[in-house]
Amino acid sequence: MMPILGLVAGILLGLFVPYYIPSQYSNYVAVAILASLDSVFGGIAASLQSKFDMKVFLSGFFGNALLAALLAYIGDKLGIPIYLAAVFAFGNRLFLNFAIIRRFLLNKFLKKDNIIEK
Repeated sequence: MMPILGLVAGILLGLFVPYYIPSQYSNYVAVAILASLDSVFGGIAASLQSKFDMKVFLSGFFGNALLAALLAYIGDKLGIPIYLAAVFAFGNRLFLNFAIIRRFLLNKFLKKDNIIEK
């Protein structure tokens, strides 16, 4: 429940507090947002599986965002789009977590007993 509240609060904050990000930082912000969304979806999936741990969530949320931004920065300095590795990795995990959430909700809606087995 906590990741959903954080996501809603972040969306509302983003909508009502205007902030301009210069274009030279767009890669950094994009991969940081993708990494953060990956953590949020992972937190929701873990919560549905009764495995949610706030320490793991927070360390993943900030750690993944910082690592992704660092990869983008190093890639810029080297002239290589390394940030694409982060986009691929976090995008893949985002879809995997979404699949877990989707299966859980479908099974719950259809009242099946085999909720999630991994």
